[in-house]
Amino acid sequence: MMRLIPYLAALAAGAALAACAPTGQRAPVSTVSSVSALRFIGELRVAHHAMFGDTMLGGFSGLDYDPASGRWLIESDDRCTRSPARYYDAELDFDATAFRSLRFTGLHYFLNADGQDFAAAAAGCSRADVESIRIDPLDGSMWYASEGDRRDGLEPFIRHATRDGALLAELPLPENFKVHKDELRGSRYNATFEGLAFAPDGRSLWASIEWPLYEDGPIPTPQHGAVVRMTQFQRDGQVLRQFAYPLDAIPAEPGPGREAENGVSEILALPDGELLVLERATVQDAAGVYTNYVRLYATDARGASDVKALPGLEGKRYTPARKRLVLDFSKQPMPRAYNLEAMSFGPRLPNGHTTMVFASDDNFGKGQVTQFLLFEVLP
Repeated sequence: MMRLIPYLAALAAGAALAACAPTGQRAPVSTVSSVSALRFIGELRVAHHAMFGDTMLGGFSGLDYDPASGRWLIESDDRCTRSPARYYDAELDFDATAFRSLRFTGLHYFLNADGQDFAAAAAGCSRADVESIRIDPLDGSMWYASEGDRRDGLEPFIRHATRDGALLAELPLPENFKVHKDELRGSRYNATFEGLAFAPDGRSLWASIEWPLYEDGPIPTPQHGAVVRMTQFQRDGQVLRQFAYPLDAIPAEPGPGREAENGVSEILALPDGELLVLERATVQDAAGVYTNYVRLYATDARGASDVKALPGLEGKRYTPARKRLVLDFSKQPMPRAYNLEAMSFGPRLPNGHTTMVFASDDNFGKGQVTQFLLFEVLP
């Protein structure tokens, strides 16, 4: 069942929309069948606390390319501490040799069932911590995901909306994704839906979570990795499949009493059956300075167990997905990679190869950076 009664009509409309979607795709989900490596082309940065349309630019944790218009959607995970939850239209100018410019061209707000945006408040949004955004390849509408917040009792969600932000539907979620403020079960603090990706045919979508559910085992440490669930949803919310993805151990030790973490920050689906998985680790040194370690993997789930019927993975027997390293951002001749949380395929280059763009979330922090990284995909 939907969590909010006013969404029932919207859910019916969304299901009807999915049932009546055209048989041919509006635009391909990706124009690349496989990825063997990436070639760095260029970097652009957005000035700290730059403004657009009376909103502060930053917190970018989701982006997607629209082949129909040649423009991009870029989403901010600002929990209404500066402006209501929002996303932007943008134009990126580049070719195979240079990343020339990034221009913001439009501003939109995510809307509730009553058609109102999430009101700005010092405590943040009461219902949204948006972490991923995708353009629907069947009709050009929009899907977005919120990771939730156990501390505040904020449930994660996946929503379907118009390109203007008007709510169409919210997917019903499995019970084990829900938050429980007073129990160590379900979703962990601020670590559920971080990534979304449409399957190649556009008829289903994958969702990734950042950290393991409590029932699935401990979070990564410098000594050991962990497992997180990747879930394939039908457009009406039915779970088609789940598999366990093996997260790396944290790649460095933090300073004494300092913080360190590793998690999945975004995904993309490939026609050959693989998912591209962005793992982003953050490690704080003894002086309190944070360093990001970012790696891009391709994971093949075709031989993995379907774990959707398992309430918890810890102590259970199953086969996790395999993965292969595509890119370690720290071992390439390129600028330092920061807190990368967004990625999308882009247009083709003249040689026929697809492009790929990554964006970082600066958390609106003084010592952090909003960067966009451009690559050529080598098939």
